[in-house]
Amino acid sequence: MVYDYIVENYKNGDPIFLSELPYRSKDYLRQQMKQLTDEGKLERVYNGVYYLSYQTILGTKGKMSVDRYIDKKYLNAGGSASGYITGLQLANRYGFTTQNPSCYEICSNEATTKQRKLNIDGNTIIIYKPVTEITKENRDALQFLDLMSCIDKYSELSKEELRDKLQKYVETNRVDFAQVKKYLPLYQDRTYRNLYEGGLMNELV
Repeated sequence: MVYDYIVENYKNGDPIFLSELPYRSKDYLRQQMKQLTDEGKLERVYNGVYYLSYQTILGTKGKMSVDRYIDKKYLNAGGSASGYITGLQLANRYGFTTQNPSCYEICSNEATTKQRKLNIDGNTIIIYKPVTEITKENRDALQFLDLMSCIDKYSELSKEELRDKLQKYVETNRVDFAQVKKYLPLYQDRTYRNLYEGGLMNELV
């Protein structure tokens, strides 16, 4: 039974994609999912995306984890590297700014247009099309270049603090500068300038 498979393979809050479930026929699967939703065993987020109905420890209705949805749908689609976080969210995560992002910004191979805005359960997600296909080998370099293309816009640090923080970012994420050098021409001139002012041009030599 479909429900038994779901209970065995998904945790509370996990996104359940219709496309990844086993089925005898698509019509049968859709009927089963509708029945489970009507019975209150599943919650439907939108067409093709569900999650198990559950209650939190506070007794309130549980929700789907947006972070898990983003990871599964955009960052590691099909189990392969396919995207990364970018923009203000990225700058905030690594301490370049104290500004709190009001939305999720994602660069992903799953993007079908240059930029698309979605609302998932009250959360805004902006998906950008990457400058080139994202792979396991180039993901960290492309994310770093995205950061360097907007660091002057978001950084609240002094020049010295910024250089130290960027060096720490490079070391923490093991940024491969051979990959950075390869994809740098795909970015705007401000990225070159920000690399220079961030004290990282020697890494490209």
